[in-house]
Amino acid sequence: MDATLPILILAIPLGMFFVLGLAGVKMSHRLAGILGCLGMGTTLVLAYTTAFTYFFSGSPEFVDAAGNRLQALIFDQTWLAFTDKLVIRIGFLLDPISAMMLVVITTISFMVHLYSMGYMRDHHGVWERGFQRFYAFLSLFSFSMLGLVVATNIFQMYIFWELVGASSYLLIGFYFIKPSAVSASKKAFIVTRFADLGFLIGILILSFYTGTFNFTELTSAPVEGLAGVFSVSETTAESVRSIFRSSAAPVFLGGSVLTWALVLIFMGGMGKSALLPLHIWLPDAMEGPTPVSALIHAATMVVAGVYLVARLFPLYLMEVTALEIVTWVGAITALYAAIVACTQIDIKRVLAFSTISQIAFMVVSLGVARPEVHEGLGYMASMFHLFTHAMFKALLFLGAGALIHAIGSNDYTAMHGLRKYMPVTHWTFLIGCLAIAGIIPFSGFFSKDEILSSCLGNSTLVYIWMSAVAGLTAFYMFRLYYLIFWWKEHKVHEGHHAPHDQPWTMTLPLVILAAVSCVAGFIPFGNFVTWNGAPYDFMAHFDWSVAAVSLCVALAAIGLATVMYRKENPLPEKFRAAMPALWTWAHHRFYWDELYMFITHRIIFNGICRPIAWFDRHIIDGTMDAFATVTNKASQAIKPLQSGQVQLYVWWYLLGALALGGITMLCLL
Repeated sequence: MDATLPILILAIPLGMFFVLGLAGVKMSHRLAGILGCLGMGTTLVLAYTTAFTYFFSGSPEFVDAAGNRLQALIFDQTWLAFTDKLVIRIGFLLDPISAMMLVVITTISFMVHLYSMGYMRDHHGVWERGFQRFYAFLSLFSFSMLGLVVATNIFQMYIFWELVGASSYLLIGFYFIKPSAVSASKKAFIVTRFADLGFLIGILILSFYTGTFNFTELTSAPVEGLAGVFSVSETTAESVRSIFRSSAAPVFLGGSVLTWALVLIFMGGMGKSALLPLHIWLPDAMEGPTPVSALIHAATMVVAGVYLVARLFPLYLMEVTALEIVTWVGAITALYAAIVACTQIDIKRVLAFSTISQIAFMVVSLGVARPEVHEGLGYMASMFHLFTHAMFKALLFLGAGALIHAIGSNDYTAMHGLRKYMPVTHWTFLIGCLAIAGIIPFSGFFSKDEILSSCLGNSTLVYIWMSAVAGLTAFYMFRLYYLIFWWKEHKVHEGHHAPHDQPWTMTLPLVILAAVSCVAGFIPFGNFVTWNGAPYDFMAHFDWSVAAVSLCVALAAIGLATVMYRKENPLPEKFRAAMPALWTWAHHRFYWDELYMFITHRIIFNGICRPIAWFDRHIIDGTMDAFATVTNKASQAIKPLQSGQVQLYVWWYLLGALALGGITMLCLL
């Protein structure tokens, strides 16, 4: 493949960032929005063309003789060369998961660009202040995310990983005059920085022992340098397991170097994907504009951790311990987020915790994936759910934005009975709820049940656990649906217009994403994305018994939500009264934020930093001040010796000479 299209995929969003960022203030809001949409629309076409060429051209560059899809380096240029081995390269890697992510990122980003043309204006058509800056930040984020998924090496990924963090900070804090938005952006930036420190250490450990940063060498091709380090002759990726576990392989606290490297790298993914306990930034990040929530916190940035594990999956397959950690971090996070989502009243926070839970679903699917379990079904199912979730969760967030734009509040208590006023938003939001609940034939049904099948093939406990989470998902999503669109009639306050569907720039993305959510489940995804590049007919292996059980669980949960929330009744209050402690803890997110505040303020700031500051001010600074005081007093004491009187100098000279003479005589005696 010629490198022109891939270069343009990265260059156009970057160019739009500079154009809108530098010259946006000199152009009208409409022109800035049109330029942003045209730039991302062009990138969308180029990305689709590139992905289509990769999947369907049949070129020997992309497919081998057996029909397995290959990794293709479209270009890979040296950027920084510190030593012969420490070389940072910038390139474009095209393989099944990167081609799939090109489609996901550009699709959601273009929908958000178009949607924002309507959302970033009030009911009187007045544009938001900083509209041009908003589009510039959207372009920067899109560029960063695209650069991350096509990285040819783990260091290039880390560079774009940090750019994604910086651009998300800018977007979350877009309303910088709101203290809550400023606090949320700082919280997201700081929490993910701690996680990224672990990611960086893991990169350094892995590259030190393998001698390479390149994904193709780490996951498929021979790895140079391992033989010299471990005194073995075989250096292919398939023998890395024995190399790291040989008697010469270094260990730390009972774990191999590879285990520690992979766990630390996964720590970076935990931060970006908001997995427990590094999840606290995501709910607060809802302070940003709703299109930002749809772009960053539903479909693209939060799946970076999932993508990271998938990119290095051949290495994770070599360490069962690391995969077990991945599995249980995901399982615990999924259950936690689902329980919390059942008690939230802010619709964006419900969707935020839903995102955390669904991302954890993907992580669990990767954790239970094994070549011997349905031929690596978990890997394919995770990527499939990443694709379907991106579409229906972006749909739900954009639908929530339309509701907020019409009502002027995030609180569902102000949104009852809106189905009659906003029919397009109602039906598209319902499709999103059915998809995430896993109701046939919507897309979430197929991807979720593939995950559950992979869990059952690996661990019955994990299967039961995740089935319960799936039931909770259906319950809290239809709780949200009924409280917004049913429950009781919405009362239009005097002097206010009745709620209504939004302009076409906002409704068209809803309709498109709803249509995709209806049909995406029928895509033969296994023909495109698998862990080893070999086609996988997942419909031929589809476990209808698992699907039937999960469908019954989802329908039962929806039925319960219907009974409790379709019409106004006392059941929710009775449910809350029956388990007041659990409801209170879940409503307050199990006090994770309070725990972090206690650790940071009471322990770190007051218990550690304050004594250190006192020691610095009183002991260190006091000692230096004492030296200065003694020096000043001594200088004041000897100041009369420098009076300028020659006679006095002669007397001191004679006294000094006599003293020296006396000392000399005493020494001679």
